[in-house]
Parts: sequence; structure tokens; C-alpha cells
Amino acid sequence: MNEIYQEYDAKMQKTIDSVQSDFASVRAGRANAAVLDKITVEYYGTATPLQQVASISTPDPRTLVIQPWDATLLKAIEKALLVSELGINPQNDGKVIRLAFPQLTEERRKELSKQVKKYGETGKVAIRNIRRDAMEKLKKMKKDSEITEDDQEELEDDIQKLTDKRIKEIDELTAQKEAELMAV
Repeated sequence: MNEIYQEYDAKMQKTIDSVQSDFASVRAGRANAAVLDKITVEYYGTATPLQQVASISTPDPRTLVIQPWDATLLKAIEKALLVSELGINPQNDGKVIRLAFPQLTEERRKELSKQVKKYGETGKVAIRNIRRDAMEKLKKMKKDSEITEDDQEELEDDIQKLTDKRIKEIDELTAQKEAELMAV
């Protein structure tokens, strides 16, 4: 019975990790290399994550510098940044690409806040789906006489408490990220 609880706890933790990763990709007005995590560059015919073809540094709080290991990639990186949803124009000086993060406008902050809420809601739906799968598995185990009715009820209570805890975690992460976005 403990194995079942552990299995679904691990699945819910992966969902929370995914939501945190999504939140990290939302820029909050300061330079953060995590906003580049989902950007891929065409490298010898293969879509390759940007971190695997260049070094990324932050010389100051509002600037990211991308230095490709292969200078021929500058144009491909610039193109990938332009088609991404970053909303920042890359500046290519022939050796490195600079991304200057402007102050966020109130309108942009609200857009990003909506995006954060959407990521949080998606995470909560995923957690609820995991709970549903767990409940179905418990019913099937009860039907197949693998567990008793008391065990089933106890596990269902435990899974529900776990679900509530994980959803509360996502709500807290969402509120934290929104506060970060709205801070001027």
C-alpha cells in the first residue's frame, strides 16, 4: 500500500517540477538564463538546445550574453531568438549575441501574470488527473480482491490529502511568481 502512495507522490512531484520549470522560463524583468531553456537552434540539421551550442552569461542584471562555441552559429541563434516568444531583439556584434532585458511595462506584466496562472492551472489539472488514475487503480485492486475495502478507503483519503497538498504547493508557487512579476 505504501508503494502505491509513493508512486503517485513521485508523479505529482514531477508535475510540480515541470510547473517550476515553466515558471522559470517566464522572464521577470531581469536577465535569467532559464528563459532560454526552451530555445533550440538548428545545428547541422538537428534542433539542439541553445545551452549545448553556446555559453550563456549575465554580465549585469539586465543583460544576457550568448557566446556560441562555433562562430558559424551566430545567425542560427539570432534567428531562433527572433522566432521565440521572448519579445527581445538580439544584438549580434559578430562574436556574441546580447539580449538586453528592458523594464517590463504594466501591460506586459499582466500578460506574463496570465501566462503564469495558465501554467499553474495546467499543473493543477495534471495533479487531479494523477489522483483520478490512483482512484481508478484502487477501485480495480478492490474489485480484484488485492486490497480490502478499509485499505481502499484509507488509501483514497491519503491520495486526496496528497492531492490537496500538491495543489496548495502549486498555488503558492503561482502566487510567488506573480508577486515577482508585479514587483517593480
